Parts: sequence; structure tokens; C-alpha cells
Amino acid sequence: MAVLETRGRRARRLSCSRVVQALAAAVLTAATVLPAAVLAQPTLEYAVKANYLYKFGPFVEWPQRAFPGSGSPFKVCVLGDDPFGPSLDDAIQGQAVAGHPVVVRRVQTIAANLDCHVLYIGQASAQTPAEVLRMLRDQPVLTVTDERQGVAGGIVHFVLRDGRVRFEIDPGAAQLSGLVLSSKLLGLAATPAGRGR
Repeated sequence: MAVLETRGRRARRLSCSRVVQALAAAVLTAATVLPAAVLAQPTLEYAVKANYLYKFGPFVEWPQRAFPGSGSPFKVCVLGDDPFGPSLDDAIQGQAVAGHPVVVRRVQTIAANLDCHVLYIGQASAQTPAEVLRMLRDQPVLTVTDERQGVAGGIVHFVLRDGRVRFEIDPGAAQLSGLVLSSKLLGLAATPAGRGR
């Protein structure tokens, strides 16, 4: 009887472990399903997007100049209005990308020598998205724009398709920035060959 109980507990633990692994995989994929009720609550949608912002990091080959030192942080920046709130800070808590601790910076303007690895371009910035993207064209910065914010043109562009948070990728813009995107990331994108915009 005790053996059967032990096996039962082990089976439940394995089952729980598989559920946790499946949930983690869902966050990593580009096709997270959001029910209609969730789409009506932007905070939940942006919690998913907040997780993506730093999780793009391991799928990008950064030039050596992007990290001044071995312990320098991996910086996720939000330009303009911040739609994430505390969900971005919660998402990056204790995280690292290739041994670099992840930190968040919120900025209202940027310069050509921007000290960020990922830049989410929000609304109400003192600079237009076109200005920002032009300024960073040859910088090793993964620019992220968002259809929901009415901002487009980044290397990564968040979209909602059939109740799912997805992203599109512009490989040409990544190449101009000196970033090499992994085939895995391109494969997860809604349109891996580019957006044609």
C-alpha cells in the first residue's frame, strides 16, 4: 500500500512538473493565446509582452561593443509612456541574459549613443518613432514597436492575431543594427521573412 501511495505521489509530482514546463514553454513561444476577456484587460496583455522583452535577448547575437564588461547589465529600456507598469519590473526580477543581470530603464528621450540593448518605443515620447528609429539604425539596439500603441517600424513589432500576442520581425533592420537573430527567433515570428512594411 505504501509503495502504491509513493508511486501515486511521484506521478502527481511528475504531472505537476510537466504542467510547469508546459506553462514556461507557452511564455517562450510567440503564440501565447489570450482569451477575449484578457484582451479587454491590457495589463494582462502587457504582462505577456513584458516577459518577451528580456526573453528576446538570448535569441540575439550582440556585438562585443554592446557589453563594456563581463558583469555589465543587459538593459531593457522603455521610451515614452510605459504601458507595462510593475509587470516589467516583476518579469525581470532576478533574470540574466548570458550572465548579464537584466535591468529596466524608463526614458523620455534618447541620443544616438543609447545605452540600451532592447528599446520598447511607446507613445507620447518627445521624439517621433521615425526619428528614434533613424537615430538607432546602425546601433546594436533591438527596437520593439507595438501595433496596440500605434507605433510601427521596429526590428520586432508586437501584433495581436486571433487572440494571440505575436510579433513580426524585420531581419533587414536587425542586420543594419549589427544584430544577428537566431533562426529559432525568426521561426517563432508571425512573418519570419520580414513584414514588407
